Amino acid sequence: MIQGALLIALAALLWATTGIVAKFLFTGTELEAITLAFLRLVVALPFFWLLMRQEQRKLNAANPGKSLPGSSLRTLGIKAFLPLAAMGLFQAFYQGSYLLAVDLTGAGIATLISLCLPPVLVAILAAPLLGEKPGLLTIVSAVAAILGTGMLVISDMDTAGTLRLAGILMALLAAAVYTGFTLTSRYSSAGTPVFTTAFICFFTAALILLPVVALSGGFGGLETLALRHWLMVGYIGVVPTCIGYLLFFKGMQNTPATLSSIIVTLEPLFVALLAWVILGEVLGPVGILGAAILTVAVIVASRYGEAPGSSAKS
Repeated sequence: MIQGALLIALAALLWATTGIVAKFLFTGTELEAITLAFLRLVVALPFFWLLMRQEQRKLNAANPGKSLPGSSLRTLGIKAFLPLAAMGLFQAFYQGSYLLAVDLTGAGIATLISLCLPPVLVAILAAPLLGEKPGLLTIVSAVAAILGTGMLVISDMDTAGTLRLAGILMALLAAAVYTGFTLTSRYSSAGTPVFTTAFICFFTAALILLPVVALSGGFGGLETLALRHWLMVGYIGVVPTCIGYLLFFKGMQNTPATLSSIIVTLEPLFVALLAWVILGEVLGPVGILGAAILTVAVIVASRYGEAPGSSAKS
């Protein structure tokens, strides 16, 4: 279990580097956030295709002569495919809104809001949508999450000298989309192999983002990319996306779901630390306290609301 926990923590650290590298790209080039979101998915897709094929071969070898759901893409019925396609829609919106929030504000505050609010929102929304009654601690964690988010916004105003409202709203949108992704995954995760789910989700998201990028002129920013910038794009597509997910799923094999969901909360803290050390982003005393309150709220919601981690990570 210790090895699994370390693998999940390492995955969280790799995911945390996404916002940091993205901020360098946005600062040094004219690359649009939506274009980077699309490129990230395109780079990752071949990797997830290979993992899906390997997963399908193992499933077929373990069940010779049987056509099980997920043993090939053709075996997926419409009832199984539609939730996966919906997850791809959420993934597309999440990738775009999260990276745009990083561009408009900072990597630290964007990630804290985008990733810390969803587990709390899931724990609350699970009551009317899934029939799961929230307990007192879940309700308290929701209030604490709102308080912590407000403190982060106040801290950002102090350090930036202005209210970066557009970036804050994008981070809140990313949190809302991430919540929808998590709730949808509860319906589609059962019975569908992990990497088949990931591939269909990412492929659908890339198809959705392609016309958006094309119609918005997002591909024009590619002309400003030097070799080092393309290497950064490749890094985001391979290391936090592919390797990060692989480590996470590997760690999940022998780590309890509740512990996994708590370890994953290290990601926004890693981002805040890296943003401070590398980018010089400072939260300030109010922001640090807000981040701490928000993190505790997430842990409580994950522990008692049983809000699972999902593959929509940054």
